[in-house]
Amino acid sequence: MKLQEKTITSIADVLELYKEDLKRVEAQIKEDLSTDISLISEVSAHLLNGGGKRFRPLLMMLCSRLCDYSGRDDALLASVVEFIHAATLLHDDVVDEAVLRRGQPAAREIWGNQASILVGDYLYSKAIYKAVALKNQEVNEILSTTTKKMSEGEILQLSKTADIDITEDEYLKIIECKTAILISATCRLAGVISDVSEKKKDALTKFGWNIGMAFQLIDDTLDYTANRDRLGKTLGKDLSEGKITLPLLQLLKNCSEPERPLIHRIIKEGSLGMDDLSFIQTLLRKYNSIDYSISKARGYIKAAKEALACFEDSTAKLSLIAVANYAITRDL
Repeated sequence: MKLQEKTITSIADVLELYKEDLKRVEAQIKEDLSTDISLISEVSAHLLNGGGKRFRPLLMMLCSRLCDYSGRDDALLASVVEFIHAATLLHDDVVDEAVLRRGQPAAREIWGNQASILVGDYLYSKAIYKAVALKNQEVNEILSTTTKKMSEGEILQLSKTADIDITEDEYLKIIECKTAILISATCRLAGVISDVSEKKKDALTKFGWNIGMAFQLIDDTLDYTANRDRLGKTLGKDLSEGKITLPLLQLLKNCSEPERPLIHRIIKEGSLGMDDLSFIQTLLRKYNSIDYSISKARGYIKAAKEALACFEDSTAKLSLIAVANYAITRDL
């Protein structure tokens, strides 16, 4: 174990160690993208080959290895969850009227909203079609419940746009549905195809849920702190779209009475100038709102690691811990 602890310390180590598994995933995604309709291929490839880190497929492969799985369905399900994730991104960009995705033009900017929505629908459908072919009722139940909850989360988020009265619990429910639920399902699916005990499937579910919560918390925090060139994010994007995430929620809780109406104006107007963003960033630092969000994310990561206690020490377990650490340290 000491040698492994020295060699598996970063996401780069994990990606190198499991590169052959990830090649299988890429081959599966390429196969599943095969279609005679060129528009589907073009839009899908633009997004799926656009620089995403395959975070969910990586977790699928690592959790499968943790459970000593030796079949081929792990790559198929990794492709399934990536298709579902890609479908949500296509739909999100239409709802948000996004211009960029991962530092390049969003699909809707190239092919329009109609194509983005329809290809997103296709990816959802293809994902379910591939999963059903496994003829595993538990897999079907997990994916159908997951996609339902994801849709509920998107609608809840839309209903809370620019709502300055949103509570922290409501915010946490949104990020649970939009991010944590799919990551949680990904990890549980690995346990299902590995036929491990309910205790271990529940542990994988808890691990994935906590990682997902932390991942989205950090993503929302990066909206105010990220290096745009390195991460491909537009600073203040969530704020300009009226999305009140945890850093802003914490700020609203702690700001002074004279500051509050100024913050409300920026949220309500939705047209964000550099002076507005700079003003909000200054206040976030003043009231330690960024630190609060990061601390909350660290709590989820701690819980995620603790969930793995029922598994024996292994290379896969150490790799999952490294991925958990990456979820809260990326580009902060």
